[in-house]
Amino acid sequence: MHVHILGICGTFMAGIAAIAREAGHTVTGSDAHAWPPMSTQLERLGITIHRGYDGAVLHPAPDLVVVGNVMKRGDAVVEYLLDAGLPFVSGPQWLEDHVLPGRHVLAVAGTHGKTTTASLLAWLLDHAGLEPGFLIGGVAPDFGVSARLGKGSCFVIEADEYDTAFFDKRSKFVHYHPRTLVLNNLEYDHADIFPDVAAIERQFHHLVRTVPGSGRLIVNAEAANLQTVLDMGCWTPVERFAAGAGRTAADWGAAPAEHGFELLRGGKPVAHADMTLVGDHNRANALAAVAAATHVGVSVDAALAGLASFSGVKRRLEARGTVRGVTVYDDFAHHPTAIAATLEALRERHPKRILAVLEPRSNTMRMGTLAARLGHSLDDAEEVFVYARQDLDWDAHATLAPLGGRAQVHDTLDALVAAVVAEARTGDAVLCMSNGDFGDVHEKLLAALSGGAVE
Repeated sequence: MHVHILGICGTFMAGIAAIAREAGHTVTGSDAHAWPPMSTQLERLGITIHRGYDGAVLHPAPDLVVVGNVMKRGDAVVEYLLDAGLPFVSGPQWLEDHVLPGRHVLAVAGTHGKTTTASLLAWLLDHAGLEPGFLIGGVAPDFGVSARLGKGSCFVIEADEYDTAFFDKRSKFVHYHPRTLVLNNLEYDHADIFPDVAAIERQFHHLVRTVPGSGRLIVNAEAANLQTVLDMGCWTPVERFAAGAGRTAADWGAAPAEHGFELLRGGKPVAHADMTLVGDHNRANALAAVAAATHVGVSVDAALAGLASFSGVKRRLEARGTVRGVTVYDDFAHHPTAIAATLEALRERHPKRILAVLEPRSNTMRMGTLAARLGHSLDDAEEVFVYARQDLDWDAHATLAPLGGRAQVHDTLDALVAAVVAEARTGDAVLCMSNGDFGDVHEKLLAALSGGAVE
């Protein structure tokens, strides 16, 4: 079957492409933009990518068009698709129809931590010999890909609450019918489609309703909004995890320790967990993954052995290079809570100065819905540099004024790079945060640092 994917370079749709190719289909796709790591993954798979969304990308006519949620009515290719009467389906529906039937689906949902937790869970199952399939929103170095069909009965999926497609406004995750469901956290996000947090809670409850009574919910005990979801009705056994103050009251807890954490069961230490990831949020991610792995028969000892060998995920505190004693990191953080958690985690690893470099790029951040929280989220950085994109609906200068002289706002990437390089000193960590490619600012910074004096 020839499958053409519209919006193929998005993290989710690139995963669909990889799985469809592995399943033996001929796969092509089109997108307006492409950047690593997904563009690299698609090129390595030999998948042809057409730039743009003209109707010509559907010549010759494929057997099926898989439509990403970036597409909308009025797009030339969408209008052509509908007029021509070509068969089409959403990405989540394609998974539901062609990949997930008969599998034990382990889904990871939440505002934050989905990619890391899903990657880690897939690795724990693989390390234990279960050969799972998976689709996650990033590339884990341990696998080298973001998705695979897998040979075992388990399938791990990053369960996103964003809407499915222009013709299906339900959250993506209602298509997955998990038997094991991780609920990491729940905060207000995606202001372009959700009017308030209650609307998101309702979608999460739709997901909870799909989990069988013989399944398991693994829930962050410290996320009050998740309890609101469960209070709407719950028909599945619940296990709770916590890496913060509530860890001693949770089924699964983590107390910080050197080179990892102490694993708690029912508040009591049972084992030392080695882990390269840092920060309370990553300890919580690890707890969730270990708890989920045990639900499919992996022993705690085997899960901890997998945890010790996990290499992390690209674009999650990923060190891109060190020049003249200045290390440049890349991270996907784009929500104030994630920004604060990432800075806190980096502080564990890097006790010296941190220079935070931020692109407010997500729809929610560009709309300014969470702008009032942005300044406080950057408290743990010694210096702050913000790229004020032309499409921001708020005044970055005014919003960051409470940070005083340690915050700079720049309207161009060149000015931003020059300002960071002028400030950087030997021993500094430069943390770049964006949910996009950020104009390849990481390489620009490394190149500029190579050519300038750093004291």
